[in-house]
Amino acid sequence: MTSLPAPLETLIQELSRLPGVGPKTAQRLAFHILRAEPARAEALAQAILEVRRRIGHCERCWNIAEGPLCAICRSGHRDQGTICVVESSLDLLAIERTGEYHGLYHVLQGVISPIDGVGPEDIHVPELVERARSEAVKEVIIATDADIEGEATAVYISRALAPLGVQVTRPAHGLPVGGDLEYADELTLAKALSGRRAF
Repeated sequence: MTSLPAPLETLIQELSRLPGVGPKTAQRLAFHILRAEPARAEALAQAILEVRRRIGHCERCWNIAEGPLCAICRSGHRDQGTICVVESSLDLLAIERTGEYHGLYHVLQGVISPIDGVGPEDIHVPELVERARSEAVKEVIIATDADIEGEATAVYISRALAPLGVQVTRPAHGLPVGGDLEYADELTLAKALSGRRAF
């Protein structure tokens, strides 16, 4: 079997570590980069370095941000009394695409999963409780996925918020059970948000 030059092998290995990219796709991508104009390859490399250098997490909601606060937290046009809790920034983007929600967010960066050693303090639940306490929040919408971990996380958050007297709701399950928010279409998400129910 013909071996590839070491730099190409390294690129293929790194590309195959990306989610949804298997060995064959990684190989095709690597050869595409190899055939591309040098300026295109350099632009891709620079974009990757730049995003790692300049993008972090919002100090308030843990969404992706360039600077201390994300664009949503900086906006003066959002409903400050409502927080929608999501697992990831991809879920936040899915909800934003509906155009139906105008409040703030809290991005957990995961779900509670004892099997994986992930507890509430690992996914910014204490920060959410503090926000609900200090920011005069009226409603928290828990929009975690409808799988076992998402439901367990929602139950935990609901119990943690109960002493604060904050209304806790959950989007109506027009979303498929076991499905991921980021893959739901805008109409399904919009109906789920408008028909949310008390937890």
